Order: sequence, then structure tokens, then C-alpha cells
Amino acid sequence: MQVESDVPLASLTTMRVGGPARRLVTVHTADELVDAVREVDEAGERLVLISGGSNLLVSDDPVEDTVVRVATRGITVEHSSDCGGAVVRVAAGETWDDFVACAIEHEWSGIEALSGIPGLVGATPVQNVGAYGQEVAGTIARVRTFDRERGTVVSFAASECGFGYRQSRFKAAMQGASPRYVVLDVTFHFGLSHLSGPIAYADLAHGLGVAAGERVPLARAREAVLEQRRRRGMVLDPADHDTWSCGSFFMNPLLSQGEFEELQQRARVRLGAGIRIPAFPAGDGRVKSSAAWLIDRAGFGKGFGAPGPATLSTKHTLALTNRGSATAADVLALARRVRDGVEQAFGVRLVNEPVMLGHAL
Repeated sequence: MQVESDVPLASLTTMRVGGPARRLVTVHTADELVDAVREVDEAGERLVLISGGSNLLVSDDPVEDTVVRVATRGITVEHSSDCGGAVVRVAAGETWDDFVACAIEHEWSGIEALSGIPGLVGATPVQNVGAYGQEVAGTIARVRTFDRERGTVVSFAASECGFGYRQSRFKAAMQGASPRYVVLDVTFHFGLSHLSGPIAYADLAHGLGVAAGERVPLARAREAVLEQRRRRGMVLDPADHDTWSCGSFFMNPLLSQGEFEELQQRARVRLGAGIRIPAFPAGDGRVKSSAAWLIDRAGFGKGFGAPGPATLSTKHTLALTNRGSATAADVLALARRVRDGVEQAFGVRLVNEPVMLGHAL
């Protein structure tokens, strides 16, 4: 366990903004993580948990709370057979994309479309990370946590995790960046195959030169996903300011059928009768539309806000980026302008995906 004072949190987040942490505790084992959290709780302090910093927007003010940084490691194969597949337990502090690469090397099928996503393994069930037709919930078997309310370690089977679109019981119980459930490790259940799951995303299928629903070798699927993400500035690169971001800043809106019909009407009035809004079934009679489409059609194109210091990505309208000197206040001002502009144009209020620390959108 390592304790430091006055550490700039900007250096620990992919957006590269944020004030200093009064006290930063870095933990390297699950036991250290539990001990650090217990110490904060027993002292009556507020806990902030940080992992990869890829889904966190920290305010410019000093953070007076104790920040616990997760740096635990370990990948354990609990079971593997052609019949039963592979059951793999992964420490919360493992880098997610490194684990995806490991899965592909071992022919564990089911997370190849989640290649290139920044952050750590422990954060993936909280957000139910998803991309290109896959969600992490599709392979999670169990999540082991420290329940701060009960003061004990509690494990949840996948069916108990409350997974939904970018949602889980863990996220629902959070207060800002302060969780009730501190993820210690995640157990995955994979099929054993050298082939990917069915390619569900049209652009990905096109890039691979296959029809939607076909399967391809895992390594080929990974490279195609990484290429898609690079073109959108979604693979971290210190030299590329389009990747100085939190990834997709706004979630795709989930609408009732009535709300979607109202959106269609507004879009036709604004853009013409022949306009077609992206729409995907989301269960329970709901429709998932595209935040990127709405942002662009509301007048906020790629690179909006240039020269900065905060702009939309030049590659993808869903990402808000730091062009090198942005503050959290700069990013929030841009986010509010985009959110309010979309609401004015289409009557849909976009919701931020990153966790806010010390401020609110």
C-alpha cells in the first residue's frame, strides 16, 4: 500500500484534467483494497475510488476526499474444458485491453469486440461496458465485491448484477465517484473457440468483408475493432488529442415508443420529411437512438469548438476532448452547450456517461 499527498488527478485520468488529491492511497492486493476502504470508512471520510480514470471527469478544485487507486493484479483460470468452456477470475486492477488480448491468445471467445476500451477490469461490470454488439455482461459469471454498507465481502452471480444498457446494481448504488460496492475481482465464463461471436455491428462487418452474423477468427475481429476505434479516436494515444477524452461522453438515449415518435416528428420538421433516425430495439417497448447522430444534426459537428481548449473530437462527435490545456470547467461548458443544443433541437436530454467528481453537468 502506497500513500501520497497532493497528487494531481489529471495525471490519472484519460481526459487529463482535474485538481490534486489531498491523499492518494494505491493498493496492490484485494486485501489492501479492503483494508484501505475500511480505514476511510472508519475515519468517517468520503471515499473516491479510481481505477483507469477513463470514465471520470474530476473538477479543477482540490479533492479533499481520500482517493483509493486500484492497482491489483492477477488472472486465474479456475476451470477450462472443451465441454464447459473457460472460467477465469481476474483482479479488478488488471488493464482491460490487456485482458482482452490474453483472452484471444487463449481462444476465450466473447469479449473480442470490446478490444481497445480503456480502463481496468473492475470497472467493466459497473458500467456494463459494451461496444460493437457485445456487452461485458454476456460473459460475466460472478462479481466479488466489498460491500461497504454491510462491511463484508459479497459475491454476486451475473443474474444478481442488474445489468442493463450501461447500467448495473453497482452503478445504481454509487454516489458520484463513491461506490457502495468495491469490485475486488470479476469471474468470466467463456466459450472455447478460435472464432469470434457473430459479428453484429454493420460497420464492423463491412470492415471485415463479411455479412452480419458471420464469425471470424478472434485475432482478426480484434484488429478490425481496433481499426474502427482508431478511426474514431477511441484508442488511447498520448500524441493524439482526440484520445484525450472519456470516450463516449453521452449515452445513447433510451426512449419509449411515444418519445421516439415525437423525436421523429421534430427531426422531420427540422431536417425534412425523408429523414431516418437511427433506431434499435431496446426491450420493454423502448427504442435506443444515436446520441452521435443527434449531436451532429443539432449543429455540433466533428471538431466543434476548435481551436479549443476543449472541443468535440475531430473524428467522432460523441467524444469531448482536451486539446492540451483544457480545464474541467472548459469540458463542462462544452458538454452543457452540446446537451442543451440537442435538447432544444430535438427535445431529447442527453445524459453523461462519465462519473463526475466535485461537480455536475
